[in-house]
Amino acid sequence: MLPHVTERELLGAAKPALRIHDDAALNAEAAPAMLDHELTPEHAFFVRNNGSLPPRADPAAWRLCVDGEVERVLELSLPELQAQFEIVSIRAVLECAGNGRAGFIIPTDGLQWSLGAVGCAEWTGVRMADVLAAAGVRRNAMYVAHHSPDRATAGAAGPALSRGVPIAKALAPETLLAFGMNGEPLSFLHGSPLRVVAPGYPGSAWQKWLERISVLDVEHDGMKMTGTDYRLPRSPVALGGSWAEIPFDVITDMPIRAMITSPAPGFVAPANSALPVRGFAWGGHTPPARVEISADGGANWVEAFLDAEQDGAPFAWRRFHAHMAPREPGSLELVARATDLRGRSQPLGSAPWNPRGYCNNGVQRVRGSIENGR
Repeated sequence: MLPHVTERELLGAAKPALRIHDDAALNAEAAPAMLDHELTPEHAFFVRNNGSLPPRADPAAWRLCVDGEVERVLELSLPELQAQFEIVSIRAVLECAGNGRAGFIIPTDGLQWSLGAVGCAEWTGVRMADVLAAAGVRRNAMYVAHHSPDRATAGAAGPALSRGVPIAKALAPETLLAFGMNGEPLSFLHGSPLRVVAPGYPGSAWQKWLERISVLDVEHDGMKMTGTDYRLPRSPVALGGSWAEIPFDVITDMPIRAMITSPAPGFVAPANSALPVRGFAWGGHTPPARVEISADGGANWVEAFLDAEQDGAPFAWRRFHAHMAPREPGSLELVARATDLRGRSQPLGSAPWNPRGYCNNGVQRVRGSIENGR
């Protein structure tokens, strides 16, 4: 943190149009209309924190440590990372597991995100697999744990977050240790000098301000890795009911989703003219296969045109667009529904309820009106 500048002042200066949530930690999201870009601009990219922002790292003193179940402990500066390993860039969606939480009928704990805790960026860095190979991962490796200097907010002790990923994801070619975003150096709010990029996984696995990776022979049990944090129940939970005896699993894949970025809620469109609708669709590890649009709240559907997957970018979101049929004057409710390549579609209501409100990919509804004389 810069002297005499509060966290909210820092965010307000960098991202003045975001809606800041009323929370002890710094969290803010964009309106969907702000996300109408193939690559989400820095000023429109959501901010998610579990604790206080850490002190800014001294570039000359900062090191990444790799330890645990490895043959050689590594300590690498950022210039050493950039010099010793191949630098690559990938386009991928980053989405908070709680995106859409506000849409559950029965409220849950956690930030009441609307639909703006998501963005798509080009991330630049080195493959985590290459760094781990240099350390010599032992055959008993099962998980990697991520450690950062951000601390819990006032009234709590210890790290704000210490999560990780299974070793197979750590070694996957898309998993990066990133120092760049959209062709620029990674900003402090987004995790400078180094963050994890784990496409397909929820944002909790994309740890910011990374200082240490520990290779483990068990599943990591760091801060917000256990209990119901960033986990879903294996079997359905009754609305608001008890889940004490139900096992939970770590979220390792984000669900399919489509988001209308234009028109915006409250739109007014002319009668007897085609209404253009556009937005983006994405999934976790399974890409979208089609997007359908309804102009009557979900009673009838038109298939939208879905852009082809970008070469080498299976984790990026994809543009869809459609022109709805001319309408008589009156109210209108647009609905977007995506289906992935495994045939899984967004629910017309909310996703199955869970006690922490994760992965609600219920369809988006955008209400407006058609009027004469425009």
